[in-house]
Parts: sequence; C-alpha cells; structure tokens
Amino acid sequence: MIDVALSRRLGAFNLDVAFKNGEGITALFGRSGSGKSTTINLIAGLQRPDAGHIILDDCVLTDVARKRFVPVHRRRIGLVFQDSHLFPHLDVMQNLRFGRWFAPKQAGSIDFHAVVETLGIGHLLKRWPNRLSGGERQRVAIGRALLSSPQLLLFDEPFAALDVQRRLEILPLIETLRDEFKIPIIYVSHAIEEVARLAACVIVLENGRVKASGPPEFVLSETASVSDDPRFGRSSLLTARVGTVDAAFGLTELLHPAGHIWLAGRAGAQGSTARIIIKATDVTLSKARPSQMSVQGTLAGTVEAIAADGPFALVGIALEGEGRLYAMATRRAVVDLGLQRGESIFALIKTVALDERMVAQPAAPKPSWLEEPAVADKCQPDGSRAP
Repeated sequence: MIDVALSRRLGAFNLDVAFKNGEGITALFGRSGSGKSTTINLIAGLQRPDAGHIILDDCVLTDVARKRFVPVHRRRIGLVFQDSHLFPHLDVMQNLRFGRWFAPKQAGSIDFHAVVETLGIGHLLKRWPNRLSGGERQRVAIGRALLSSPQLLLFDEPFAALDVQRRLEILPLIETLRDEFKIPIIYVSHAIEEVARLAACVIVLENGRVKASGPPEFVLSETASVSDDPRFGRSSLLTARVGTVDAAFGLTELLHPAGHIWLAGRAGAQGSTARIIIKATDVTLSKARPSQMSVQGTLAGTVEAIAADGPFALVGIALEGEGRLYAMATRRAVVDLGLQRGESIFALIKTVALDERMVAQPAAPKPSWLEEPAVADKCQPDGSRAP
C-alpha cells in the first residue's frame, strides 16, 4: 500500500496531493505542469515536502510533522526517467550490476538472469550506452532499477523520448514487470494510451491537485482530455469481453452488453477481457439501428448529455449495461437528428479507427457485468489535505 499526502510550494505553483493505492500500477495522469513529476520527486526523496507524509507498506518514508525523512539511497525505490541516465563509462553489464550496490543485504535479491531474460537484453551486455538505441537504453535503465531490489518503482514518462515503435516494444515489458515481479509501480504519463493499457488506478492531477481518482474505465472516460485541443483529445475507455475470431478476415469480436465492435487482429484469448480506447471523433451517431453499412461495430445507449463548443457538440452516451461513450459531432448534425437527452441512440464505430496495438488485457478490477467484485478501497483519493 502506498499512502501519499503532500504539499509543496514552488514559486507560484502549489502542490497539494493525497492518494492511496493497494496494488498494481498507479498512474499519475495530467497535462504538463500539473504536478506529476514533482510528486514523483517527493516520493523518491529528491525533494522535501513542506508538509505531509509518504508511507510505503509499513515504512514511513516521510513525515514532516514527526521530522522523519528517509534519504534517497535508503528508500529502496527504483527510478526510471525520460532519459535513461546510464553511466557512459560503464558497459551494459556494469550498469546493471551497479543497481546491486543499492540492494540491502537482507532484502530478497531479484535474479540477474531473470531480469536480463525478461527485458531481452542478453545480447547487449558488452555494449556501451552510446551504442544503444533509445529503446535499448530504457530497457537497461529498467533492469538497473529492478536489480536494486526495490519496494517501489517510479517511472517518470519513460517513453517521452521514444517513437511509437519503441513504445510498443517496451509496453509489454512494463506489463511483465507488473504481473511477474509484483513490484508496485507509480507511472507518470500524459498519454492516455499508455495509462489505459497499464494502470489499475489512475490519479488525475490538475494545477497541483487531485482532480479524480479510480479505475481507468471510470476515470479516463469521465475526465476531460489532457490535450490542448479537446476536440481531438477526448476519448472513452471501453472494457469488453473477447469473442470469436474471424480468421478469414483477420478480425476479433469484442462483446459488450451494449453491442459489439470488431478489432483488427487478435485481442487475447476468447472469454478474456480487453480494454480499448475509442476517440470521440471516431464515433458516428444514428437514431435507428444501422444496416447495410461498412461500419459494423454498434453500441446501443441513451443520450445523457449534449455540450456545445463552437461549431461542435460533445454527446455523452450511457451505454446499455455499463459504461459511458463520448461522440463528437457538429451542432448542425445534432439539430438535424433532433437529439435530446434521454432518448435512445446507436454509436457506430469503425474497426479501422481503432488502434489494436494499444489494446490491454487489464489486471485491474473489471466492470460489474463481467462478474468481478466491486472496487473497494484499493484505489481511492484521500480527501484530507496534507497537515
């Protein structure tokens, strides 16, 4: 369990955050300047808060009121930043071994060969950092952090300097760390695709405060986009059950109480769950159930809200069963359709608009219709201000 309640003043910026999470990856999500990296630095011990506490399991790392502050080198926290920060005068093997210096002798040691195999870096051990690609450097940085036998891993936008292909290579490795090594992770990002795929708990920061907290399915769909352009940045997060595979056409059916959508390629074993991002600009609305159309994904729901923004309108749809979907349309289209709150609507979703590369098989709690227990206090905001 990680328990954080901190306040810190940095010039005109005031950070005042509080949250708890009991398992999996906790994502700090928000726009640049919202306080994500400052929060990470305070947890790591790189900065001192003005007030508050940080408790990891039963270990009090910071408690300003009691004048307790555990220094960085004794916190057993592994850090991975945007820049890998590898030592240029050490080869990959030596960089990895360096992590051992920070592992307490009484701590359970993580097997070196298991880390190398998991990260796929065995062929890099004799190389120097300047001979590695950006993705390779980040793999080594993750390995070095793991080999310090940490109680907590902190990732501060580790993919910010990588292209899409390198991100797609490393995302499964983060999932493997989550599932196999069972080390709690706090993951900083402003990319909804990364957060949706990895996190069990999302803490949304805005202007140094916790704006929302909870499972990604609820938080990311209900939180305004962190993009500077809400028209293209607004997305919904849908959890569905993997259905049949149409091998002839290379498609997988995703089932939801509101209907079904089709995804290119495979999305996991049949009967498993998949989490998919649907951009509001990729949703078409119809008042009648469609037929004889190229768009074959249909979800039924009820118009819950219509918010005008210039020539556009954001339509919120309460899906049948559970979940919420957002669609972006022109105000003219809304008027022509005669859309009103409370009436039935069909959301049409094109398969070619969905990015199958970012589909996740979440380890997080699932929606109630998938017969999983409800989320209790595993991921929750702590409304109290730091003392």
